[in-house]
Amino acid sequence: MIKRVRALPYRTELGLMLVPYLLGVAGLIGLPALLSVGMAFVFYDALSPPTWAGLANFREILTDPTDPLFKIALANSLYFVALAVPLRTLGALGLALWLNRQRRGVGLYRAAVYLPTVIPDVAYALIWLWIFNPLYGPVNLTLNALNLPTPGWLADGDTAKLVFVIMALFQIGEGFVVLLAGLQNIPPEYYASAAVDGANRWQILRHLTLPLLAPWLLLLTVRDVILSFQTTFTANFIMTGGGPYYATLFLPMEIYNEAFDAFRFGPGAAMMLLMFALTAALIGVMFSFLNDWREADEH
Repeated sequence: MIKRVRALPYRTELGLMLVPYLLGVAGLIGLPALLSVGMAFVFYDALSPPTWAGLANFREILTDPTDPLFKIALANSLYFVALAVPLRTLGALGLALWLNRQRRGVGLYRAAVYLPTVIPDVAYALIWLWIFNPLYGPVNLTLNALNLPTPGWLADGDTAKLVFVIMALFQIGEGFVVLLAGLQNIPPEYYASAAVDGANRWQILRHLTLPLLAPWLLLLTVRDVILSFQTTFTANFIMTGGGPYYATLFLPMEIYNEAFDAFRFGPGAAMMLLMFALTAALIGVMFSFLNDWREADEH
């Protein structure tokens, strides 16, 4: 006689399916993160046993006049975030508004917007390294053909950081998809009512579309702030190594140099904690700004 096996509740089945993922996250992300937090408060060089340092690592990277690289990397990262995040958000919003309506070839245009996002980081960096080559890159060849100045780009400290911002502006596919989903989630009856009331396109955008998209914009901006502090490493490592003259030394690159080149794991971990604290502070400022904007809009 065949015994019938009692089926588990649906939620229990889902929980069991999540167990391997949660174990992987705990082992590969959670545990190393906790070890990194503890390492920020010790002296450790991978050769001798760790010794307690207290806040000495933080004082060293913040106040040591002989080693200003952390402050340089922090300033470069803030420059990148201040330019890349607003421009990426505006670019994703503009493209989502343009490609929201069905028209001929819209599927191809949407795919073209998303395509640079799926290119591996190493390949993407090598492509831009060729594009901005000052001698035979297509950018300078085009500028030269138009009798315009041809900058040194990555070889010039004044323009090198700008190259990383331009690179980031072409990887807005995920933000574009998020905002496109937000736009398509707005009921069309709202627009019909606004048109009946005589609202023009700008008024509809200002008083209808943007307020309804505010949660999506906040989600996208928070995500971009978090990623912008971290995602520069691959391009930074391949294209410039932090040069010329530390003009493109971003925080992830400096943390890597400190921990894995100099074997100073304590200061490297302290830099990482400060980077996370700065990210959280910027996100808090954005939430405060959004709340003020909502209150002003309601009044």
